[in-house]
Order: sequence, then structure tokens, then C-alpha cells
Amino acid sequence: MQSIRSLLFTAAGIAFTLMALVFTASLGLALAGIATVLVIGSAISARLSPKPVRAGRTAGRQEREPRIWNDGRGTIIDL
Repeated sequence: MQSIRSLLFTAAGIAFTLMALVFTASLGLALAGIATVLVIGSAISARLSPKPVRAGRTAGRQEREPRIWNDGRGTIIDL
């Protein structure tokens, strides 16, 4: 009777350990999947956002006063 009880406790311990292992692995996979989706979304968002254009003078333009105006989103200075 004593060996049967220890055998059942050992089987229950192994089952509990395996259940904890499966739970931890599935939780890790879920977190990795969420992180992957966020990284991909961030990369797509960065690719679709408009790129800033550098303002500067070209060699062929004549000197003139810069034009400055506000389009409602910010001040624009046309050199």
C-alpha cells in the first residue's frame, strides 16, 4: 500500500511539473508573438510615415528674400 501511494504521488508530481512546463512555454510563445506583432507594426508605420525633405539652396538660384508663411501645421520658410 505504501509503494502504491508513493507511486501515485510521484505520478502526480510529474504531471504537475509537465503541466507547469507547458503553461510556461505557451505563455512565452504568446509574449513572443505579441512582441513580434508590435515590432512589425512599428516597422510598417515607420516605412509609411512621410520622410522630411531637407531645405537648402541650389547653386543656380538667384539670391532673394526667403518667404515665410504658416500653413496651419507649422511655419514654413522657403529659402
